[in-house]
Amino acid sequence: MSEPRRIKVPFLQDVADSLKAGDAVLLSGTIYTARDAAHKRLLDALNKGEKSPVPLDGQLIYYVGPTPPKPGEPIGSAGPTTAIRMDSYMEPLFKHGLMATMGKGQRSVACAALHGQYKRVYFLAIGGAGAVLGKKVKAARILAYDDLGTEAIRELVIEDFPAVVCIDTHGTDACAVGRAKYARPAAV
Repeated sequence: MSEPRRIKVPFLQDVADSLKAGDAVLLSGTIYTARDAAHKRLLDALNKGEKSPVPLDGQLIYYVGPTPPKPGEPIGSAGPTTAIRMDSYMEPLFKHGLMATMGKGQRSVACAALHGQYKRVYFLAIGGAGAVLGKKVKAARILAYDDLGTEAIRELVIEDFPAVVCIDTHGTDACAVGRAKYARPAAV
């Protein structure tokens, strides 16, 4: 197995296009967090013509509801949230320039197709490793929707955050490919 590829976030389309489903990566740079409630509020604001509270162009949103930090640490446990719950928000966010998302689990077939249509990327983070992933966060601050608590939009500065490209800009879904590879033949 080859070494994970190091990717600086945010990134441009040429970097997105160079990633293939199944590639291991280490992400470093600035990303943003959002879950269900924050996505709804963000899209309501965009639909009203209001400015996004975070830059979306070329950016990555991580689906996480981190735990409070221990004294002297920027964040607590930062494990991924199930991504499929955010599928209905993807097309409008892709239209506003969002380049990538990261969470756990598969996406819907329709969402995978949107990744191909808009040339976007979905990364899988390691579920169950929230404490380890939290150590990859070097700084964190709430930027919007503070009243949502753990679901507030945060800016995270990450370093060597491990992930796998699940859906690439061609719409190839590593989860679907894996399921098909190991599926039992239909009974005759």
